[in-house]
Amino acid sequence: MKLNPDGLKPIYVQISEWLENEIINGSLEKDQKVYSQYQLAEMFTINPATAAKGLNILADDNILYKKRGLGMFVTEHAQEIILSKRKSQTLKRLVFETVHEANTLNVSEVELVQMIKNAIMEIKGVGK
Repeated sequence: MKLNPDGLKPIYVQISEWLENEIINGSLEKDQKVYSQYQLAEMFTINPATAAKGLNILADDNILYKKRGLGMFVTEHAQEIILSKRKSQTLKRLVFETVHEANTLNVSEVELVQMIKNAIMEIKGVGK
């Protein structure tokens, strides 16, 4: 993964989202040790304090837990927590923004639903 230092998202948020993606796709499993702040700092050429902030976001959300002297590990329900959070926050915001933009462009509900269905088919590879 490549971080975007010029992006709108702070680097520590990008780190936490990257780790969330690693958990969702199964690269990091429950009770597995995650990268330390120093490993993340070296991997992404960032300050260890920035990496620590990304890790702490996940610990605060009960996605990671700390074992004193050993590091941070993936919690048992990390995947469910991430998916729930992304559905209730990220996806909801994206849908709202999409509907708002469609309204601004005078796109009808029928047209918008068809666009969504087309996108789903394209993502699933239907018709290719």
